[in-house]
Amino acid sequence: AHPSAGGGLREGVAYTWKSPTLQAAMLLAFLVNLTAYPLSNGLLPYVAKEVYLLDQTGLGYLAASFSLGALLGSVAVSMRGDLMPGRMMLVFAAVWCAMLAVFAQMRVPGAAVVMLMLAGCAQSFCMVLLMVLILRNTDEKLRGRVMGVRMLAIYSLPLGLLASGVLIERVGYHATATLYAVVGLLFTGLIALGWRADLWRADMPANAR
Repeated sequence: AHPSAGGGLREGVAYTWKSPTLQAAMLLAFLVNLTAYPLSNGLLPYVAKEVYLLDQTGLGYLAASFSLGALLGSVAVSMRGDLMPGRMMLVFAAVWCAMLAVFAQMRVPGAAVVMLMLAGCAQSFCMVLLMVLILRNTDEKLRGRVMGVRMLAIYSLPLGLLASGVLIERVGYHATATLYAVVGLLFTGLIALGWRADLWRADMPANAR
């Protein structure tokens, strides 16, 4: 008999809770949706209009640069079968946040396009490897339920967007964007430190090649 939606979700959460590797992956997914994606997604129309004084075409260039970087990153990671998912997921999450921190300081649209492309490339490495880690470390029968738990992490994105609106009104865009990138970088480091035995060691299942 197939479980109900609620029962399947509970099983996915229980399975995730028992696995330190999956705990770290879910926390990282929650973190990047809260702090990184608002900068490279939802806030781009504001950045184009209010920061760089661009029209719709300029906004298109900004969005396309991140997407192009994501495409190049996806192609690159698919060509490398020897990457250690646990370790590299954390490294590229940190690179992603660092690129966004630099992007937050850019005053020239051309430089912003370059930084967004680099951020998009790092984003693909991070998120593709995160998915690889989840699938490799989940029992085949429970992969759908665990992936359902993973999809719930996206609900931190509207929280990040709502908070960014309040912060931009009070302290300005550059300070808000820098804060988001620094918080993302800081908590990525804390995840790496807290789950270093499961994610960083080369002989652990999270880094199976």
